[in-house]
Amino acid sequence: MTNLFQTVGDVQIRPVTTPGDAELFLDVPKLVYANDPNWVPPIRSSVAKTFQPDNPFFQYGRLQRFIATRFGKNGTEAVGRIVASVNDRLIEREGEKIGLFGYFECIEESAVAAGLFQVAEAWLRSQGMTRVRGPINLSTHNGCLFLVDGFDTAPMIMMPYNPAYYPTFTEQFGFTKAKDAYAYIFPLSSTLPEEFEKAYRIACKSGVTFRPIHTKGKAFEQDCIALYNLFNKAFAPNWSSTPRTQAEFLEEAKSLQSLVDPDVFPVAEYEGEMIGFWMGLPDYNIALKHVNGKLDWLGILKFLWFRRQIDQGRVLAIASLPEFRRKMVPLALIYLGMRGGIQKGKPYRQAELSWVFEDNYPSRKLIEASGGKIYKTYRIYEKAL
Repeated sequence: MTNLFQTVGDVQIRPVTTPGDAELFLDVPKLVYANDPNWVPPIRSSVAKTFQPDNPFFQYGRLQRFIATRFGKNGTEAVGRIVASVNDRLIEREGEKIGLFGYFECIEESAVAAGLFQVAEAWLRSQGMTRVRGPINLSTHNGCLFLVDGFDTAPMIMMPYNPAYYPTFTEQFGFTKAKDAYAYIFPLSSTLPEEFEKAYRIACKSGVTFRPIHTKGKAFEQDCIALYNLFNKAFAPNWSSTPRTQAEFLEEAKSLQSLVDPDVFPVAEYEGEMIGFWMGLPDYNIALKHVNGKLDWLGILKFLWFRRQIDQGRVLAIASLPEFRRKMVPLALIYLGMRGGIQKGKPYRQAELSWVFEDNYPSRKLIEASGGKIYKTYRIYEKAL
């Protein structure tokens, strides 16, 4: 019988089995980050939706949530959480029984963290897994990585953040580094080397055309389908990544539709086919920080008010089909994306490009040539079971 329960002093660790447990699971970050000025509360309803039966993940995976609770002056409170999951697509791709841990949050008590890891590992062993990797929230598309360096600034939109003690607790429990990733910062006051504008002219002479992404109606949906196809071609080899279905991709795209600034989201086309893109988004975390994880009517009003303070953006990806790299498409996209961010009327003073794996040397070389500097480091861990 697999033991999925732990007692650590006055803390009880158990599987999430009731609606009340599910609410406690969502409460943990509020306690962990209560005094952290850089934390941006996630949208509570979005996290809850991840675990609903209609999540496409359950077509190819399974999971178990756990919470750590203790009885305090306000009754039962959650002091830690973790999710153990099995993504069959990842197992098929890598040919190894790799389980995942994610959604990890914990107060600064190493024994509680150890208890959470123990029950997650016990569940993964019961599923036949021989290795555990994380943090990965079901897949790398949903969220992954622990921040290990660069805790002095808040995370940009859709980037992880955690207390500095998380990596320490993880390593104390026997996990070792699997791979690091970097976030680069670009001060937009700097001028790109002239090679980038030259690359844009070369790409245009080669028959490549550029335009902003469409953001409305049927044209937006068609662009999203083209982005999906290009994503699968350009990023299929990425480590620990699994392909999404078109429906999954389009659902996420629609959730971001109203947030897109087309001036910092140029796409490249050749003979009517999308062959590259620079995916930039304003850093809406600056506004989301004030809504306390709830987009009710008050949260929406706060979001609309504080979005006026946004003065930076995040570049989520730069992509080009391999056969168009000789036509200078990646450099041209960087030129257009940066130019779009500094044009008159735009508020952006800096941009983050994130994240990039440490061994992705071609991308790192290109980013660093354009003036990007590493300012945050993230890590994924592994451990044999």
